Amino acid sequence: MFIPVNEPLLSQEAKDNVKDAIDTGWISSSGKYVTQFESDFARIYGVKHAITVANGTAALHVALLALGIGKGDEVIVPAFTMAASWLAVLYTGATPVFVDCELDTYNIDVAQIESKITSKTKAIMPVHIYGQPCDMRGIGEIATRIHNLRIIEDAAEAHGALYEGNLAGALGDIGCFSFYGNKIITTGEGGMIITNDDVLERRCRQFKDLHHSAKRFIHDGVGYNYRMTNLQAAIGCGELLHLEEYVQKKEWMAQQYSTLLSGIPGITLPKKVANTRNVFWMYAILIDEEKFGLSKDELRAKLKEHDIDTRDFFYAPEDQTVLAPIIGSEKFPNTKFISQRGFYLPSGLSMTEAKIRYVCRVIEMIHLSIHDTIS
Repeated sequence: MFIPVNEPLLSQEAKDNVKDAIDTGWISSSGKYVTQFESDFARIYGVKHAITVANGTAALHVALLALGIGKGDEVIVPAFTMAASWLAVLYTGATPVFVDCELDTYNIDVAQIESKITSKTKAIMPVHIYGQPCDMRGIGEIATRIHNLRIIEDAAEAHGALYEGNLAGALGDIGCFSFYGNKIITTGEGGMIITNDDVLERRCRQFKDLHHSAKRFIHDGVGYNYRMTNLQAAIGCGELLHLEEYVQKKEWMAQQYSTLLSGIPGITLPKKVANTRNVFWMYAILIDEEKFGLSKDELRAKLKEHDIDTRDFFYAPEDQTVLAPIIGSEKFPNTKFISQRGFYLPSGLSMTEAKIRYVCRVIEMIHLSIHDTIS
C-alpha cells in the first residue's frame, strides 16, 4: 500500500462542471465558470474583488505589479517559505529582504521585521506557512506605523484558515492563493487574487491579460498571459462548495496524527496558536536526531521503504545559490534549524484513518527498533 504525500480529492460537482465545460465547448479562459469562481470566492472571503490567474506564483507577481513595485524597491519576505514568494519579487526587478522565522510556528518573526525596513521598503509579504496564520495584527501595526507599507498576503497554503475570526488572505491590501493539486481547494494549477481596492482590481486584470487598453489588441503596458481556463475554474467552483468540509478533514487528520505521535520521543508536533485556526495544509514535524535515534533524512528513507511518501521542509535562503548575490553572508538560523530537521507526512484529503494509523505505527516501530538495537 503506497501512501503518497498528497492525493487530491475531487468532488462530484467538480467532475460534473468539467463535463459541462467540455460539452459546451468553453475550455479556454472565457466561460461561465471563471466568472462564477471569482464571484463565489469573493463572497466567501467577504471582499469586493476576486481575480483568477494561472497559478499561485502568477498571483503574487501580478499583485506586486498592481502595487507598483519594481526595480529599486524592497519587499520584506519570510526566510522560511516556498521559493515562489521571493521569485515573484525578483520577477518585478525588486529585491526580497528576508526575515527569519519563529521556531514554533515557522512563520515570519514579527519582532525582526522593523530592523529590515529601509527607505526602499514598499511592502511586507507574510506567508501563512502550512496553514498556520501569521501574526497579522503585529504585521499590520508595523505596516501602518512605518511609511504606510502595503501588505501582500501569501495564503497559498491557508484556504479557510482564520486569524482572530477573520479569513487569512483577506487581512492585507491584497491576498494571493494557489490551487495547485496539493492545495485544500485545487484546480490542478491555478491561483486567485483578492482585494477590496477597485484600482488594484483593475490593474490586476490588466497585468494578468496582456495589458489590453480600453480597445482590445491595443496594449498600453507590458502584461502577461496569466489567465485561468474555464476547465480549471469549473473544478474550482465544485471544490469551493466543500471548503469547510475539507478544512474539517484537515483538522481531523492533524488530531489523529497528534494523538498517535505524541508519545514518541524526538518528534516536535505542529503548534496550535490562540485566536487562529490552523488548517494544517500539511502535517509538518521536526525530528530531534539525538532523541529519536535517526536524522530526518534517515527517517524519511526508512518510511520510503514502507511505501510512505514524505516531503522536506523548504530550504533556507543561504542554501539557494541564486540568492547569494542578494543575501551575501547573511544567515537565518531558525530557518536553517527547521529545514534541517523538518518534513511533512502524507496529508492529502484522500487520507483515511487506516492510512494515518499505518504511518504512525511504522514511525513508532522504527523508533522502537532503533532503541532496542541501542539497548
